[in-house]
Amino acid sequence: MRLLMVSGDRLLAAGKKGPFWTLQREFTKHFERIDVIHPRPEGEVVQTELFGGKLLLHPARCGRLGMLGYIKRKGRELIEAHRPALIVSHDYGWFYNGLGAAWLSRTTGVPYLSEIHHVPGYPVAADARERFDRFVAKRYVRWARSRARAFRVVNVGQLPPLLRSWGVPDEKIRVLGSLYMDLETFSPPADDVEPEQDVIFVGRMVANKGLDRLVDALAGLPEVTALLVGSGPAQAETRARVARHGMEERVRFVDWVGEAADLADAYRRSRVVVCASTCEGGPRFTVEAMACGVPCVSTPVGIMGELLEDGAAGGLVGFDVESLRRGIEAVLADEGKRRAMGRAARAIAERFEYAAMIRGYADGLKEIAAA
Repeated sequence: MRLLMVSGDRLLAAGKKGPFWTLQREFTKHFERIDVIHPRPEGEVVQTELFGGKLLLHPARCGRLGMLGYIKRKGRELIEAHRPALIVSHDYGWFYNGLGAAWLSRTTGVPYLSEIHHVPGYPVAADARERFDRFVAKRYVRWARSRARAFRVVNVGQLPPLLRSWGVPDEKIRVLGSLYMDLETFSPPADDVEPEQDVIFVGRMVANKGLDRLVDALAGLPEVTALLVGSGPAQAETRARVARHGMEERVRFVDWVGEAADLADAYRRSRVVVCASTCEGGPRFTVEAMACGVPCVSTPVGIMGELLEDGAAGGLVGFDVESLRRGIEAVLADEGKRRAMGRAARAIAERFEYAAMIRGYADGLKEIAAA
């Protein structure tokens, strides 16, 4: 079976091994050929063919305003040449991926799947932009519900009820998880390691990550240290907020950890992983840390409400500073209990074994194409 994917990934063509590379390393084993249309990367295109020629990248030569036209032109060319069985559209933002995929589906007869991993501003909007983005997502889903063969979502508790409320019938909602864990790389330490920090956060530093509330919560825990890994538009304000609280000596910043093994080591040297986000699909970093035997404190976003509901592997907190502070404090208060939570966290993460999860995703796409 052949696929045409319309993606937002910019890293792979630039030679960077981000989450999309991690997926495709195994995913390509299940398909004859996968063509990927995506925006042009920042910097030079260094590769367009990977994994024995089974993955072909087609970076745009235009900016965002030209993407819809490029998806239509390039997509039609690829469909005529290679006849994929399914178009997979990663839908977010202005939804030009989905608009282009729907046009290709209508004009060529190839069905398309709309993948919506999270909706900005849901369950909580971080700012006015996220409220607007949520409105745009609602308009797109209502438009696409009669055009897409199905919608892929990646959690059970949040997105299916939302899509139902927007008029998507149950038979068009497919839950196919997106947390593919390399349980050998992301694993607990063989021996006890001395933690280098109490709290770790990993992710793009943007408004929905709740970094302002995380920093304020840390300010109320004067003995607690933290490592914040990531970069993005909210990084400067996060650094400034740390400085205003006088916490430069106990809150460290790292822009990027390139190798998975190094990131796993950073998790192992932390006592608790914290997610303060207002909206997520996964998130991935929390489950990576849990696989390394690290308990988690998180807001009830994405899949975290399902994983932490009983409190065995950490705790769920509200979208406010005080609740977040109490949640972190509760995990760190008792080292024996914290270690037991870490063992429970590892057991939960084992549900998301890399090859099995990707096989389930691939099989789901084949079923959708054959429907």
